[in-house]
This record gives sequence, C-alpha cells and structure tokens, in this order.
Amino acid sequence: MENTLIITPKTKVLQAIEAYPQLEKVLIEYVPTFEKLKNPVLRNTVARITSLQQAAAVGKVKVEDLINRLRAEIGQDRLIEAVDTTYQTRQPSWYKEENIAASLDASQMLDAGEHPVSKVMADLHALPKGKIYELKSPFLPAPLIDKAKSLNFEHWVVQEQGGNCTVYFHSK
Repeated sequence: MENTLIITPKTKVLQAIEAYPQLEKVLIEYVPTFEKLKNPVLRNTVARITSLQQAAAVGKVKVEDLINRLRAEIGQDRLIEAVDTTYQTRQPSWYKEENIAASLDASQMLDAGEHPVSKVMADLHALPKGKIYELKSPFLPAPLIDKAKSLNFEHWVVQEQGGNCTVYFHSK
C-alpha cells in the first residue's frame, strides 16, 4: 500500500517518521539535535506533539528548507510558501524580574523521561494576571510556546550558549 501522508509544517515528527522511517536518518543528519529521537521516551512524548515547524525552530533551520528536504527524500513536490516561525526574542515591556511568580527547570523532568507540558500548562492556568512564569529548558520548547500562545499568553525567549533556553510567559 502506498503511503499518502503529505509532509507539511504541521505534520508531527513522530507521524512523519512512522509513515516514512527513512526520514529519521534525514532529520538527524539535517539537525544533529534530532539525535534525541532515538530515545524511546522522548520519541513517544516530544516527537508525538512536536510539529515539523516547531522542530525546525528548535533546530534553528528554516522550516521550508527542512520540509523541502524531507519531501525530496520521499518523492513529494517542493513546498513553495515560507512559514512564519518567529518567537519573541526581544525583551518586552511587560518583563520585570519582580513579577516572576513561578519558575520551572524542565531539564530534570526531561532527563527522567517525563514531558513538562502538563505541569507547565497547570502552572500557567494558575498564574495571576500580570505575572510571569519562567521556564528553563535544554532546547527551545516550541510546542509549549505555541500552546501557551493559543491560550493568549505572551512570551519572551532567551537563547543561551549551548542551546539552553529560558522562556518567560506573561499572563495578560
């Protein structure tokens, strides 16, 4: 049976590599950060909810380049349009250190094979208006940022050397 999954920026990473197993190697070659896909826990958690658009942001590559590379590998036509994957990287006027009401370092959870989405979402729902939530992560948590944006939270991303990232979420 021929596979009919069309690779788009919204395609989930796990969905793509389950439909086309050869794409796992291509992803890892294209962005070495994707080597983490070999960890079964991360593969089953992070890869299940992360879109290729979000993965491109994590890997600091243009989403259209990643999608076109994957599509070429499986014989699909090139994707024409560019996709906006910008995240707020300039300090916003709402940021004031004294307004940080809660903080989480997701590294330990991720190292234990846990995904911090549920904890962060619960914390954000409990965040008082006008307050800030600080999230530290070993990579850009694009799916979390996108989810928080959909819930009307503002964000500010601070990328550090080595790929570590701090994201500040603000409750409007």
